[in-house]
Formats: sequence, C-alpha cells, structure tokens
Amino acid sequence: MDEYRFFGLFHEILAPDTVRVKAATAALKSHYYPFPRSLPLLLDLLLSSEPTALRQLAATQARSLLPKHWKNLSSGVRAQYRECLIKEALEEEKQVIRHASARVITTMAKIDLEIQEWTGVSDRLLETATTDLVKQREAATYLLFTSLESVGEAMMQKNHELFAVFRKTIRDPQSVEVRINTMLALSRLAIVLDTDGDEQSLKALQEVIPQMVAVLKQSIDAGDQERTTQSFEVFQTLLSCDTSVLNRHFGDLVQFMVNVASERTLDEDARTQAISFLMQCVRYRKLKMQALKVGEQITLMCLEIATELGDMASQDDEEVTTPRSALRLLDEMASSLPPSQVVIPLLHALGPYVNSPDPDRRQGGILALGMVVEGAPDFIATQLHEIFPLILRLLEDSEVKVRRAALDGVMRVAEELPEELGKEHQKLLPSLVKHMDVAIKNLSGSDDKINLDIIKASCNSIESVVDGLACSDIKPYLSELMPRLSQLFSHPHLKTKGAAIGAAGAVGAAAKENFLPYFESTMNALSGYVEIKDNTEELDLRSMTVDAMGSMALAVGPKAFHSYVRPLMQATDEGLHLDHPKLKETSFLFWATMAKVYGDEFKPFLQGVVKALFECLDTEESDLEIDLADEASDLAGKEITIGGRKIKIAALADDELAAADEIEDLDGQTAEGSDDDWDDDMDVVSALVQEKEIAVEVLGDILTHTTKDYLPYMEKTIEAILPLAEHSYDGIQKAALATLFRAYAAVWEVQADNIKKWKPGIPVEIEPSEQVKKLGDIIMAATLAIWLEQEDRAVVTDINRNLAATLKASGPSLIAEPTTLKPVTETLIAIITKTHACQKDFGVEEDVGQLEETSEYDWLTIDTAMDTICGLAMALGGTFSQLWKMFEKPIMRYASGSESFERATSVGVISECIRAMRDKVTPHTETLMPLLLKRLTDEDMETKSNTAYAIGLLQEHSEDDRAVLKQFPTILSQLEPLLHTSEARSRDNAAGCVSRMIMKHPDRVPLAQVLPALVEILPLREDFEENEPVYDMIVGLYSKGEPNIVSQTPQLLPILAEVVAPEPKDQLKDETREKISQLVKYVAGKHPEEVQKYDTLAALV
Repeated sequence: MDEYRFFGLFHEILAPDTVRVKAATAALKSHYYPFPRSLPLLLDLLLSSEPTALRQLAATQARSLLPKHWKNLSSGVRAQYRECLIKEALEEEKQVIRHASARVITTMAKIDLEIQEWTGVSDRLLETATTDLVKQREAATYLLFTSLESVGEAMMQKNHELFAVFRKTIRDPQSVEVRINTMLALSRLAIVLDTDGDEQSLKALQEVIPQMVAVLKQSIDAGDQERTTQSFEVFQTLLSCDTSVLNRHFGDLVQFMVNVASERTLDEDARTQAISFLMQCVRYRKLKMQALKVGEQITLMCLEIATELGDMASQDDEEVTTPRSALRLLDEMASSLPPSQVVIPLLHALGPYVNSPDPDRRQGGILALGMVVEGAPDFIATQLHEIFPLILRLLEDSEVKVRRAALDGVMRVAEELPEELGKEHQKLLPSLVKHMDVAIKNLSGSDDKINLDIIKASCNSIESVVDGLACSDIKPYLSELMPRLSQLFSHPHLKTKGAAIGAAGAVGAAAKENFLPYFESTMNALSGYVEIKDNTEELDLRSMTVDAMGSMALAVGPKAFHSYVRPLMQATDEGLHLDHPKLKETSFLFWATMAKVYGDEFKPFLQGVVKALFECLDTEESDLEIDLADEASDLAGKEITIGGRKIKIAALADDELAAADEIEDLDGQTAEGSDDDWDDDMDVVSALVQEKEIAVEVLGDILTHTTKDYLPYMEKTIEAILPLAEHSYDGIQKAALATLFRAYAAVWEVQADNIKKWKPGIPVEIEPSEQVKKLGDIIMAATLAIWLEQEDRAVVTDINRNLAATLKASGPSLIAEPTTLKPVTETLIAIITKTHACQKDFGVEEDVGQLEETSEYDWLTIDTAMDTICGLAMALGGTFSQLWKMFEKPIMRYASGSESFERATSVGVISECIRAMRDKVTPHTETLMPLLLKRLTDEDMETKSNTAYAIGLLQEHSEDDRAVLKQFPTILSQLEPLLHTSEARSRDNAAGCVSRMIMKHPDRVPLAQVLPALVEILPLREDFEENEPVYDMIVGLYSKGEPNIVSQTPQLLPILAEVVAPEPKDQLKDETREKISQLVKYVAGKHPEEVQKYDTLAALV
C-alpha cells in the first residue's frame, strides 16, 4: 500500500474544491479502505501532530473501518493502539481531538468486549475521573460517557463504582466540562439501569438529580448556550427513561422549568427549552401533571409570556421564540389536561389582558384564547356567548396587530366550532369583509407585509367561517364576497392569491347551487393556475387551486362541472410527477372528490387512478434518504416538526463538526448505531409516509362511492392495505383500518337484500356471504392485533368509531366468534375503566390515584368506546344481557359522576343497551331503575332528557312489573315539567316516555289528565324518533275506543295534518305513517267534514 499516496489523498479531502474531494474520496474507498492496513494508517494520523481538521477526519473514518478491520490486527498491535489512544484522550490539549479519540476508543470497546480485551480499561477511567489534573478528569468523564453510550449494559457491573465517582464529579469545583460530562454519562446510565432489580442504583440516581438540576442552572446563569442545550437534552433523556427515575423530583423539576420559562431576563434559548421540556411532560406524563395540578399555573405563565410577542410577524413566520413556544404549550395542555386546569383558568384570567391599555397584552390574550379552542371545543362552545363579543370588539381594535390576532382567533374558533360561530354570520362576515377592504385599500406594494398579512388572514377567516353556514345563510353574501375574492385571483403575491382561492372554494362549497352564477367565471379565472409549475411557490398555488376546484365541484354538481373533469384529471395526474408532495396529496384528494360527485360515472378514470394509488403504496420507504449535511448547522438550536412533534435540534458538538461534512462511510455503515436507533426513538414522518396516508384514505373514498365498479380491484386493495395496519406511523395505521372497514361496508351492501337484513344475536341467524365473512375475519384480526396495546389515542378512537358503525350496519357476524368477542369486550372495558394503553402515561407510571376529570380528547376515546358498546348491544340483542353484567358498573359510575357530559352520555348508552336487550333487560331492572330515577332529577337538562328516554324503554321492555309500576307516580311527576321544556329535546323524550307507559300499562296512567297535556305539546319538533311511540299510542287507544283520546280528536286532526306533510322530512317511519293513514280513514268515516278541512289528511282518505 502506497502510504505516501494515502496521506496525499487524505489531504485532498480538505481541499476547497468539490471535484478534488470527490476524486480523493473515490480513490480512498476503492483502493485503500477495503484493506486492513488502512486502519492503522488512520489511527497513526489521529495520533500525529498533523492539523486538527485532518486528525478529526481520520478519527471519523477510523470509526467506520474499525468493525471491518480491527479484529484483523494482531492482539499486540491492538493493545498498543488502545493504550496510545487512551493516553492521547487523557492528555491531549485540544478538546475536539480528545472527544474524537474517545469516540474511536468506545467503538473499539464494542469489539474488544466480544474478544475479552477490554479488561481494566473501565477501572482506569474511573480512577482517572477523580485525579487532581483537570484535563484528565475532563477526558476520563467524557470517555465514561461515550463508553456508557456505546457499551452501557456491559458496564453495569461497575454501576456502584460509577455512581460513587459521579457523585463527586457532578460537583467538580474547577471544571464545568467535568460536570456536563457527568450529566451526559448519568443520562446514558439511566437508560440501561434496571430500575426494578437494582433499587440501590436507582436510589443513587434519584439522589443525584438535584445536583444535575444545579448544573443546568449554572449553565443557564452563565449564559453558556451550548452547555445549557446539552443539560436540557439530559433531562429530556431522563424523561424518556423509566418513570421511577424522575418521579421523586418530578414536581420540583416542573417548578424549576416554570421558573426558567417565566424569567424574562434569561436567554431566550434557555426559556424555549424549558417550555419544550414542559411540553414533553404534558404529552408523556399528563396523568402525573394532572395529579400535580400545575395546569393552572403553567396556563397563566403561558398567557403572560404571550404578551412578549410584540409586533406580530407574518403568520408564515416559523421562528422559534419564547412566546410562540408558550402558545404551542397552551395548545398541548388544552388537548391533554381537563378544562378545569387550562381553559377555565385562562378564561378567568383573560379579562385584564383583553381590556388592557397595552396592545401587547390585548394581543397576547386573544392569541392565547385561540390556542386552547382545538383542545376543548365542547367547553368553549358553552362559553361562546361571552367569547364572541370579545372577539368582535378586538376585531375593531385601534392596533393593527391586535386586529390581526383577533382574525387568528376567529379562524381557530371557526375551524373547531363552525356551526356555532356560523350563527353569528350577520355580525362576523361584514367585519371580515371590512378588514379585507381596508387592507386592500392601504396596500402600498409587494413589500407591505402588514396589509398582505391582514388580507391573507381575512381570507383564511372567511374560509373557516363559511364552512359553518347553511347555503341559505351564505346566499346573501355571495355578491359581497365573490367580486372581492375574484379581484385577488390576479394578485401578484402568490400566497395572497392562494388564500383568496381557498376562501372561494369554501364559499362555493357552502353555497352549493347558489354558487352557479359565479362558477364559470371563477373556473375561467383559475384555470391557468392548474398548469403552473416553474417553482415551489407556483406548485403550492397549483395545489390550492385544485383543492378549491374540488370544493366547487361538490357545490355545483356533476352536470355543471362535466367539462372540467378530464382536463383536471390530466393536470392532477401530471401533478404526481412534479416532485411536490402537497400537490401529489391534493391530486389524490381531488380524485376522491370526483368519485363522490360522479359515482358510477367515474368508471372511465378508475383504472388509472387505482394504478397510481397502488404505485404510491408500493413505494419502498427505505429508498428514501434525508441528507442534512449541508443544512445541519442552520438547524442547530431550532425546532422542526417530526411526526407532529416539535423537536429542538441541538447544536453540533465540536467533535461532531467534521462528521457533518465527512466523506461517506465505507459500505454505508455509520460509526455509532444504525438507522434503527433513530427509528426506535421517533417515528419520522416523511413526505412519502404522508402521501401513503392520503392514498389509503382516498382508496376508501373511491371504493365507497364506486362500489360496483370497484369490485375487480377490491382483493388487491385489501392485500395492499392490510400490512399498513401495523405501520410504524399511527396516521397510516388509522387510515388503513378505516379503509378496511369501509371496504367491508361496501361489499356488505352489494350482497343480496335477504342477507343484508341481519338479525341480532349469537349464534348468527343470517350468515353473510363467504367472501364477506372472510373479509370480516381479516379485518377483525388486523384490528385486534393493535387495538388493545395501541398507545396512540387517535388511532384507538378511530377504531372505536369504525367498529361501532360497522356493528350497527352489519350486525353480529363480525364478532360472532368467541375468539373475537372476548378481546373486543376486554378492550372496551379497558377503555371505559381508563386502563387502556392509550390512557396511561409513557412507561410505567406511579400510582397517581383516580383522576376524575379528563381532557376532551381523552373523553372522546371513552365516548367512542361507549358508542361501540351500543353497537355491540345492537348486534347481539338479547345475548348482550350477559355482557351487560361486565359493562354495568363502569357505565353506571359515569352516570353518577361529577361531569354533566359523562352523565348524559352514559345514560344515553344505557338507553341504547336497554333498547337492544328488549325483554332480556328484566334481570337488570332493580339495578337500573334507582339510578335512572335519580338522573331524572339531574341539574343537567341533557341528562334529564336522555333519562326520560331510558325510563320509557326500561318500563316498555322489562317484565319486572313490580319494580316498574311502583315507580309510576314518581316517574309521571318528574316527567310533567319536562313536557314544558324545549331544551335538549326534553319535551320530545318526555312525550315518548309517557306514551310508552300508556301503551304498556294504560290502566296505571291517569289518562284524563295526561292525554290533554300530551296532545298540547304535539307535534314534536326535534326528536322525530319519538313520533313512533307517540302515534302508536294514539292509534292504539283509538282502536280500543278509549274515550279520553276520542275526545281529543278536534285537537289531534291539525297535528296529524302537520306530521303527514312532506316537510320536514323524516318525521315518520313508513309503518307509523301507515297507522296514521288508517286512523285518519277511521275518523273520516265518522267525521268526514272535519277531515276535509286539512288537505294532507283529505289526500290520505
């Protein structure tokens, strides 16, 4: 081997010439690195006095070659290099070389442990870590850190000695580097520590935590950004370890982070990292955080920090700042903690902020309010009567930044509560239009960021608000909105143009056929934008345009949109090949829209569309590589989003700088770990993964709307999607299972009618076709494989929804097998008792006691599980009576809970279960009746209303007349006020309950008093389902000639005339309508002149 040539090539790598670097790299890889002699040459270079950059690069390349060539050296040569490198690491003056040598040594350690040549090295490092020489302590502690990082488990036999040393070095009086190295080493030790089997070491680690906090504080106080970041990373690591590591000091640590984040005099980087730590605590230790009751304190902290935002930059500004981080923390807390700890304290504290003479405080207040809406929309809806006037007032604020923040608040509220906010359209839309007009008028040029931002924000707010409007509500605004938006279609600023196009699409979707007068001109104005492709900004606009056109297609329907279909299908197909992930996703979604609009007429495009979607799903994710080499330094200290998470990128350590620019490692190997190490820590959501998620969802849309034509592709679709149910990204898991359930629903519907008419109960009386049964088995196997152990709340919630809907539509065949029904039951019980994997903190948490409150997102998981129980009851019918024994206690516990929404929901579930069990509910009557009687006096009207429905069903189906009849007087007295209450469908449910009581036991109800009161409130206006028992009761009494109902004939005829009218639709089921028709004919026979007064009744005769 030509050593002179080798060193010459190595010098070439550092030359500022890309061509020379590539040539030298290729030569080294092909002519030198494959041979064992290259490794000693690199080690000699590292140990030489050559320039630092060359030695550092030699270390990096040596680490790559060690796994391949180290064992090929003789044991004597290995011992010599090992000793020289350890000496070099301990005595070298330059920190970057010390660290580079340490990395090489610990890479050797992995191999040396296999061949039992590492003996004595750990003892030497432990001894050196407490020597009197500062440089040696620094080197030894760093070597201990890298050793624990590389071969931590092998070093655990020295754990007691390690803790003894670290207790001293964490307090090193002379060197901050020793203290930081000790922090890093302790974090690696925590990862491999057996917290269950080694209580002594766990205690030692817990005892040193306060001193680790002290080191972090010292770094912050000194303004040492690099070491501050390293220290924060240590605590982030500890947070991901077994919870017992931090539990003893968790509350104090949270308080420390709150203090750091709150202190305005500290460096912003330290404050944002403290907030980042709190965000991880909320995300992964939410039960612990809830038990500590720190939500209110942190909420008020975030509210105050939000006032620091100052002159608000463009909404496109992604700069990480303390106030922006605080607002994101508010968003996270609102989603993870109950309203009492976040939303309620925020609303109580908001007044002084939004009423302050300081515009920064007004701005901070409205921004903070907007951030909590997504996490607690149901609670915000109850407070909207107070929040909306506040938003309107701030929209008219004298300061532009406050008005801009108020626009952001409008958008956020409208996105989560479109119907509720839409009711205020008469006040809101004129204000939004005015903001747009003023900004357009005041716009001074393309660099007028303030007015451009107001225009975009106005458009975005309009887009969100109109989503909650009925087509009749938006119709009067079309002449105001569309000319203004159309004017912006030609605006030179592409993002402004895109915002206007998005708003126009939303207006069209809301207006439906009322949009037709504006449709052609809008499509002509936008048509050129579906072909632009010169740069990323143009492709962004193209994507927005296609999306808006899809919304317009839904509005105007297939006939009006027909001429645009083929050109847009061609444009979207081209969009797949323009290397723009968002445009590709938009193309997929447009196809789904076309399938929905055209149904069977979409068939000509089906083959090409399905082929493209399958190609996306077949793409190997391992083919993708992310090269951050050139950009890594730019990302240092910033946040990026990975898997929906905000991740702060640490600055590269000195010893890693060369690695950022190093030549490619031999055979693609990395010196430390592998890609799996990263994958284990975090699900990285690449553009391809997101495309696959959309593709799977779109397949579900298309097969739903084109079922008969899609059948030839169904088998391949199942084969392609089934493996994705266990994908590492939860978004794809969710989409895959949802599409599998939609496929089942689709093939269920194409069965013969006699098979589709299933009957409840097990064994299954009417079996589905063999193909449907096989598909059901496949889907349930895929579902059960992840449902019970799934840690992602959204995935579990979506499974609940899909299973509930499928059971209600297709009956018991899906869960008929004991091997399926048992785990389904167990999973549902786990969810409603809050013991499911998705309801626990990350790792094994200490007992935080029974937490009564839940966040709205957590409750949604329970709520959908309860709906699945209803589906299970419907599918099993009377068979469900045995399972009810298992569900009864937890559901009844919710029915007696402190939260009104829990009581209302659980009573509703009880109702549906009674309805499904029918007479098999009899054994449960004695248990259910006392609970329902208590809820009939509930302070919450929704709960009362649901209880009236439940009691009506219970007395109708139960055969335990003794338990029921003795409560009749109490029930009637409690129902009487509800008959005069319109809130929460109370009147309708009370009427249904009374009617069922009369039908079951007419002799136990005082008809002379009850019937006139009942007739007085008819017809029902809200819950048309209760028309069935009401009119069945009336017809039944007439058939018996009951005098009290006959005497009500003059009052009943106009009521009957109204309920048989065409509008509103769906008032009556066909069977009930037929009974009323027969009754009208009967009355007409006796009083023809009375019936002829009403056209709808005369038509029946």
